[in-house]
Formats: sequence, structure tokens, C-alpha cells
Amino acid sequence: MPLHVSQAPAPALRSVLTALGSPTAVREARTPALRSVQGPLSPELPLPVHVLNRITPDESVPRTRLAGWRFMIRNGDHAIAAADTMLTPDGWAFSHFFEGPYIASTELAVRQAEAAPAAYQPRLLSIPGLYMLTLWLHGDIEADPSGGTLAPTDVLVPLAPAPPGIAAHRPHAVADLLPVMTLRIPPGPLLGSPA
Repeated sequence: MPLHVSQAPAPALRSVLTALGSPTAVREARTPALRSVQGPLSPELPLPVHVLNRITPDESVPRTRLAGWRFMIRNGDHAIAAADTMLTPDGWAFSHFFEGPYIASTELAVRQAEAAPAAYQPRLLSIPGLYMLTLWLHGDIEADPSGGTLAPTDVLVPLAPAPPGIAAHRPHAVADLLPVMTLRIPPGPLLGSPA
């Protein structure tokens, strides 16, 4: 079934288009692929990026926070970089361009998800405590993409490079992968205790 890709906030998309049209932003980007590419570039596949800072064994429904939107930057038929946006007090703004293994890994995971029998809303989920990024396949395709509740039946697909002991590109139900992640992430400080 096709994925139901959410529409990014218009200001987020505009900020990326403005950055792509700015010779200074592209020239100063730490992305050799963007600086040397010939032909048009287009931001595609907008994915909300959520962050899961803490996982606790007693938390039945982990909450995430929306950190930004990521756009794959395409040249022809493949992505050569990505652009991140962030929410500022003035609204959505371009953050930075980047490249690296997560670009190809995201494309592969999305292609695999498109072949899944169920419909999903794709998102990205960053788990900083594990240095892990996953494609989060949310089962409620009508949900607000900024909402941050992981459903036990949602699917997480770890992107490469994945942490040791967690296979990249292998889909896991949240209910199955969460206990594994809980064992690997050190508990966060208690409320009111020094960090």
C-alpha cells in the first residue's frame, strides 16, 4: 500500500526552497554533493522528525516531541542530500543541509514500507540515547504528524547504521522493540534531581 506522506508546513518548505535557491547557503553547506551537482534540485518526501529522549519501563505510551521536518533533496531520480528545518519563535526555518548514510538508508526503508500490506504515515524517530534513527510507520494515517504518541502497533524500521544488536531495515512493532531499547538506554534523571 502506498504511504500517506503528510504535507509539511508551507513555511518549512518555503525555507528549504529559499535555501536551495541561495548560492551562499548551498556553497557553505558541508555537502559536497550539493556543491557539485548539475541540474535542478527539488525537496521531496517531507518527514516530520520526532525525538524520543527518555524511555522508562513503567511508561506504557512513550511520548515524543516534534523537532523539525526533513526533506530529501533530489537531483534526478535519487536523493543526494537532505534539508532539515526547525521550529523557531518566528515559525518554521531552514536549519541545515547534510548528507551521509541516513539518506540512502531512508530511501531504502521508505521503498520497503511502500510494499507493506498496511497503510502507514511515515515519520522519522530519533533516539539520541542510542544514536539511533528509525523510520516510524504510524498506523493512523489521518493523525496530525506533529502528534507524538507511539502506538504499540506502530512499526519502527531502524536505519543504517543501527546500534549494535539491532538490525537495520528490519521492521519491528513498537511493542517488541521498545523493551529492547529500554534495556539499552540509561534512565534519565528524576524530576528535581541534578542532571
